Amino acid sequence: MVEPVSGVILAGGASRRMGRDKALLDLGGRPLIAVVAERLRIVADEVIICANQVERYAPFADRCVPDVYPGVGTLGGLHAGLAAAAHEFAIVVGCDMPFIRPAVLSWFVAAAANSDAAILRHGDGGVEPLHAIYRRSCLPAIEAAIAAGARRADAFHAGLRVRYISPDELVSLDPDLWSFRNLNTPEEWCAAQSDLGAG
Repeated sequence: MVEPVSGVILAGGASRRMGRDKALLDLGGRPLIAVVAERLRIVADEVIICANQVERYAPFADRCVPDVYPGVGTLGGLHAGLAAAAHEFAIVVGCDMPFIRPAVLSWFVAAAANSDAAILRHGDGGVEPLHAIYRRSCLPAIEAAIAAGARRADAFHAGLRVRYISPDELVSLDPDLWSFRNLNTPEEWCAAQSDLGAG
């Protein structure tokens, strides 16, 4: 990596489908969010957690910051993370992504070099906003989207230089796209524990 990059973990969700705080689920004797932070730190120069329960998550990052714009979902966390980032680019992931791969993250950073963001886009047009690279230049667009009442995580992309990455580009690094797998339900959590145990 040519330049240092910040790492941002979003942990502001309510975990309603999981039924408990998924960021603190026990994974091999450690909280899930600690595992995510450890993997992110391999690539990132700093790790920031965006959450309104600052004291709960502070032990797992260099800094923990609350939303500047609370109550607006992922956009609020993304804004808080980019605003707090020490570097021009930030890797943004969810707190429930134990399969993130440093090699994939590094590839995304390189892919974003001449863009405002690098984001995976599936064949059906859907995007993965919480395993992506964002430049701090996205902040005004995010603020404008929030002010307009938008809530979709990709509501601010229009007008920005977004490098959309296809799954085919990642075949050699992550053919099954496990890096983008997140855990929302007890069933997904049980399956992930089994898969992680199997390597």
